[in-house]
Parts: sequence; C-alpha cells; structure tokens
Amino acid sequence: MEKKNSNENTDLAGRTYQASDYQKNDPLSSGLATTHEQVSDSYMEGDISSDNGSSEG
Repeated sequence: MEKKNSNENTDLAGRTYQASDYQKNDPLSSGLATTHEQVSDSYMEGDISSDNGSSEG
C-alpha cells in the first residue's frame, strides 16, 4: 500500500461543505451539497412536536 492513499483518506475525512460544491461535478462535492441541502431543509422545517416551553390553554 502506498502512503499517498492514507493521506487522501485523511483529506477526504477533513473535507467540509463549501458553497462552491453546488457547481462542482465530483461525487464528494455533490454528496456534500446534497447533504447540506437536506439538513438545511430539515432545520428550517423544524419539529412541530417539540416542547418549546410555552404554556397554551
């Protein structure tokens, strides 16, 4: 095994979402952009069953 392969894995593991990922065509950027969009949508939608501490009724 080459040492280079180990370094590539470390680089991939440390990779985070960048806004430019939407324009890139590689699988890693595409996956990060898709995951970011899904998380963002879920966060904005919220959870209607959560208890926010308000007292209704």
